[in-house]
Amino acid sequence: MKLDKKYMQLYAVTDRKWLTGRTLEHDVEECLKGGATFIQLREKNMDQASLLKEAFIIKDLCRKYNVPFVIDDDVDAAIKCDADGIHVGQSDMEAGDVRAKIGPDKILGVSAHTVEEAVRAEKRGADYLGVGAVFSTTTKLDACDVSAETLSEICNAVSIPVVAIGGISHDNILELKGTGVDGVAVISALFAQKDIRKATEDLRKLSEEMTLSVR
Repeated sequence: MKLDKKYMQLYAVTDRKWLTGRTLEHDVEECLKGGATFIQLREKNMDQASLLKEAFIIKDLCRKYNVPFVIDDDVDAAIKCDADGIHVGQSDMEAGDVRAKIGPDKILGVSAHTVEEAVRAEKRGADYLGVGAVFSTTTKLDACDVSAETLSEICNAVSIPVVAIGGISHDNILELKGTGVDGVAVISALFAQKDIRKATEDLRKLSEEMTLSVR
């Protein structure tokens, strides 16, 4: 499908470790109220029955705010809950196989770290790319996976939207200005914040400033 790059502006990836007594539904809605343009449900340690229960709730929220909703990695769960699509990494099911399984109308996002991976993913049916890590993160304390130069090269090599991911915050997002990226995907910059809605509003404005000179 043709995915409008406007949905890449502020891509929120869920993480329940910061819930501290709240529900994921509550925190996702705070993101949506603050201006998140895309939601990815990411649950690495949950059985599929529990994942599906949660997915239906988040999907209904996203429909309410007219924002695309995808599930990370679990293709079968995405199909069963009729999510808008799926996001897969390089170590997950190959993009072409995923496209064959979900059909032509669902969104397919693919992680990429090199120009070669990006071009191959587009050829195999990806609708957008998640590229990173562009900054060091709490889970990856060594050097960044993807330099600003490589990020720019990837943006120039494909025609589908590109979203940067990895260690992006209110403090460093503007360093991505001029790379050609269409938006940012973030986790802790939203879900770890005390006021999620305000954090989302602020980061949305910064992301729009970052993409003023976008391709």
